Amino acid sequence: MLGNWRIGLVNGALLAAYFIPAWAMVAFNIIVAPVHGLYERPSVAVALFLSDHLQMAGMDTVRAAWLLALGRLTVVAFFAIYLVLLCIPRIRKNGGSDEALGIALAIGSLISFASMVMASKVGEMAALRLHATELLLLLGAAIVVVIEKPAPAPKTSEIAAPPSLEPLGLEQAELLHNR
Repeated sequence: MLGNWRIGLVNGALLAAYFIPAWAMVAFNIIVAPVHGLYERPSVAVALFLSDHLQMAGMDTVRAAWLLALGRLTVVAFFAIYLVLLCIPRIRKNGGSDEALGIALAIGSLISFASMVMASKVGEMAALRLHATELLLLLGAAIVVVIEKPAPAPKTSEIAAPPSLEPLGLEQAELLHNR
């Protein structure tokens, strides 16, 4: 049973175990109270960048906060889809869950990179370390997923059929009343 688990699958599951609760709570806090949630540690760099460099007004900041929450919830949703697909052995064996993981890694890396750049611009070192760590986690998992391919399906051996079950020639039709 454990023979068909690749290191990329386990790595993706561990990432999902971190990102689903962490980013869902941040997004939930932003949805409930957009300005207050935006000024918490995981999003404070984005908030300071929006207010200082882009000089956004109140309602525009709320819209940007909701957009950030939507992006984080999208990543959470794709990680959850990945975990569901990971539980189905047939899909797990042929690498069918890699697409959901790839989308989650791509969107999550984009959000983390943008947040890291914004934290660098405003001088928020704690947020910079957080976003750089998340970005390195996501990029490391993406490298493992790209390099590690699913094992090829085993070739089925041709087993000789008993004489009564041999395939019929082209001249004979196999009908129920013809047996």
